[in-house]
Amino acid sequence: MPVEPERRDFVRVAVDIPVRYRFRMPGRSDPDFERPLSGSTANLSGGGLLLQGRLPGIAAVTDLLTGKAQVDVELSLPGEQYIINARGRCAWIETIDEASLRCHLGVRFSDITPEDKERIFRYVIRVQMPV
Repeated sequence: MPVEPERRDFVRVAVDIPVRYRFRMPGRSDPDFERPLSGSTANLSGGGLLLQGRLPGIAAVTDLLTGKAQVDVELSLPGEQYIINARGRCAWIETIDEASLRCHLGVRFSDITPEDKERIFRYVIRVQMPV
């Protein structure tokens, strides 16, 4: 049976951009879970990003994969001072190191302003243009 190519709604680019992020559980307050963390992107698109960072605990995996937890991210695109704030949901988890809780977490944006999405689109186009 032939393998179908992966379908994406947005073009993504491999970029390493510092990110501040925090996990949220609507209806529940947990300071350890919601503590701000630092990580980076492995790739970025108008629809989301691949976050390289740390989980607050291994138990968070279930909440993330079932959509109960959200991820707030803030980042500045290279060459810009403006901070983009977005909220998303876990689309997948690629890897987890159980000892350090480091992971690669696919985040699909669920709440981002049209202006911030446009900033990302323009950045993605710039990165793809030949020098």
